[in-house]
Amino acid sequence: MKIFLLRHGEVEGTGEKCFLGQTDLPLSPAGRDQAEAWKAYFAGRLPGRIASSPLCRALEFARIIAGDRAKEIEVYSALSEIDLGDWDGRSMAEIREGDPISWKARGKDFAAFRPPGGESFANLQDRVVPVFERLTTESETDLLIVCHAGVNRVILCHLLEMPLDNLFRIGQDSGCLNMIEKNRQGFRVAAMNRLLQH
Repeated sequence: MKIFLLRHGEVEGTGEKCFLGQTDLPLSPAGRDQAEAWKAYFAGRLPGRIASSPLCRALEFARIIAGDRAKEIEVYSALSEIDLGDWDGRSMAEIREGDPISWKARGKDFAAFRPPGGESFANLQDRVVPVFERLTTESETDLLIVCHAGVNRVILCHLLEMPLDNLFRIGQDSGCLNMIEKNRQGFRVAAMNRLLQH
């Protein structure tokens, strides 16, 4: 069984580096182009099952790739990006300058740190991994999952038995693919952060 774990494409934004969790931004034109490139890649070999986060940037990406099979997409709220609470949608510079104590605390403990009103990456992993495992256990066909950088990273950390504090060592560029294989021995991460030219 092959699992194609995609990150959604580029989103509309100001160009400033911001915390993007559950703020529901749409894909940019470049992000839609990335989806079209993956649609062409999967032409004639689209996996039998497709799952997505409900956030519009992921769901639109999945719908473009699925084409006339878009109605088959299974949407799971548990696959939404990390909830960043009061930090969501705010620039990193603003947080770093306005709340340096919390900024330093985050850097010292990525796994457990929670922004005010938000989740930690440990919370995110606890939310995401059971859904991922259920999907991969139930499926008798290859699987396409369209998610987010944080979601993909906690899945990959889980599969690689890698500490969550190291999750930012895993690149997850906009529109990237991670290839995972599953057999009787378990999971194998075959590729990470693969990009298509478009």
